[in-house]
Amino acid sequence: MRILGVSALYHDSAAALVVDGHVIAAAQEERFTRKKHDSGFPRNAIEYCLIEGKCTLDQLDFIVFYDKPFIKFERLIETYLAFAPRGFKSFTMAIPLWLREKLFQKSWLTAELRKLAPWYDNSNLLFTEHHLSHAASAFFPSPFEQAAVLTMDGVGEWTTTSLAIGKGNDLKIHKELHFPHSLGLLYSAFTYYTGFKVNSGEYKVMGLAPYGEPKYVQTILDNILDLRADGTFRVNQKYFNYCTGLTMTNGRFDELFGHPVREPDQLLTPFHMDIAASIQAVTEQVMLGLARSIRVETGMNNLCLAGGVALNCVANGKILAEGIYQNVWIQPAAGDAGGAVGAALAAYYLHQKRERSVNANQIDGMQGSYLGPAYDQVQVEHELLTQGAKFSTLADEEVIERTARSLSEGKAVGWMQGRMEFGPRALGNRSILADPRSPTMQKMLNLKVKSRESFRPFAPSVLREDVADWFDLACDSPYMLLVANVRKERRRAMTKDEQALFGIDKLNVPRSEIPTVTHVDYSARVQTVHQERNPRYYALLSRFKELTGCPILVNTSFNVRGEPIVCNINDAFRCFMGTEIETLVIGNCFLEKHEQDPALKLDYKNEFELD
Repeated sequence: MRILGVSALYHDSAAALVVDGHVIAAAQEERFTRKKHDSGFPRNAIEYCLIEGKCTLDQLDFIVFYDKPFIKFERLIETYLAFAPRGFKSFTMAIPLWLREKLFQKSWLTAELRKLAPWYDNSNLLFTEHHLSHAASAFFPSPFEQAAVLTMDGVGEWTTTSLAIGKGNDLKIHKELHFPHSLGLLYSAFTYYTGFKVNSGEYKVMGLAPYGEPKYVQTILDNILDLRADGTFRVNQKYFNYCTGLTMTNGRFDELFGHPVREPDQLLTPFHMDIAASIQAVTEQVMLGLARSIRVETGMNNLCLAGGVALNCVANGKILAEGIYQNVWIQPAAGDAGGAVGAALAAYYLHQKRERSVNANQIDGMQGSYLGPAYDQVQVEHELLTQGAKFSTLADEEVIERTARSLSEGKAVGWMQGRMEFGPRALGNRSILADPRSPTMQKMLNLKVKSRESFRPFAPSVLREDVADWFDLACDSPYMLLVANVRKERRRAMTKDEQALFGIDKLNVPRSEIPTVTHVDYSARVQTVHQERNPRYYALLSRFKELTGCPILVNTSFNVRGEPIVCNINDAFRCFMGTEIETLVIGNCFLEKHEQDPALKLDYKNEFELD
């Protein structure tokens, strides 16, 4: 049975193909269109899934959309009526779009699908609920026969937080919190307040938090968030505009904290760092409260997480460290893109009642999240020649040897291998790699390669068998969704003067044997690398360990700020030529920057100049 899942129209459009219960292919539309968080119809992603699955649209048993538009429209209307006459301007802007596209999604989807296949009659088109899609994406690919499933995001139709119970091929939602009481929207409001872009800058707030102190936690709990002992909550709408306005917060919010909304081009101050630290601490408190109460209520030993809030890897790490559950599994594409996977799996198991089997020896059903397109060696060489690139074609062993030596010499390496990752993280197939031991590499990568804020931390990839020797983590973290501390014996003792530093001044102080991936609070967002799931990346890490004694590499996504992660050979070469990446490895092709035509570097540099 072939089922295509589709998410679209809000942010991070995607498509996923499930064949007989197995996720065969999945990709976000942004990777093909190069439009960050593309919300349009995922035509390119669908075409890729069909090619990967060796099938055509008429061979699909079902096409499933990841939420129900009429229920969402009901929430929109009821919300505007409840707050009327406030929000009239927002209402007049939203309604035409809904009437033109979003409300009559069945007709819209049918029209778009007919551009792929003119005969399409929509008789196999299904819709599932938003949070059920999230829950299905978390439970059905998990390695658990039974689990509690917690989903948290901004808002679906009405639901913002849900508890589901998964058993075998069954999944039922038991409890929900409804709009406007949303942990995702609360975090987004603070993202907006600190001057970052909603729906894309939340991870910047999480990265900024360790530079500050959580001075405003009690202010938030006393005024904004009514947090109960079981983790459930209500958000005081007095301070927000997100129900009906064109902004996330209002003047009362500014008055409460004593500062206006930060403009994106304004310098970050200790106040912004303290605000980030405070909302991060509150988020962790909410998530831990929910996790504890769910454990008591359900008796489940396993927890699955999905929804955009589940990308808060710091909070995920706190849940794991708490020891509440024996096992925690997080959908790697936890946001709306992953809804495409969940919609297809929900149709297979819940609509069609198919049997589900869990392989005890399998990490999970997401195939390491390596679900996107790949390119063979002939394609790689042809495209590089077309671009005017100069390269060497190496044997497999020589690729590993030369790349490991380049990394040990302090070079930044663009690494494009195998199938593209699905979800927001680069996991060793579309990555920029570097030596984590360098005290200057973080600053260099942020400013000269990624063109992003200097405070942003980088993540380590580590051989699975070595993770416990370097980090306070004894379990798998294949999707870079858990934060753990660097082990104390790997840390560097701080001087009194260094301990007295505050905020961004902490940035340039080496804190461990692996300073590039050690955040200012000694934490790291860890990816464990398995030989079975990614043998080439595993081999590279192993050779780097032989050369240096360190089984860890810096792993950041192969892109620059404002750009999606690279998808194809042309994207990778452009990024290589437009940044300070010194070495590029695509398949078995090895490129050095100093060997390229300088005119190409100037041409491609313009592609990546930022406003």
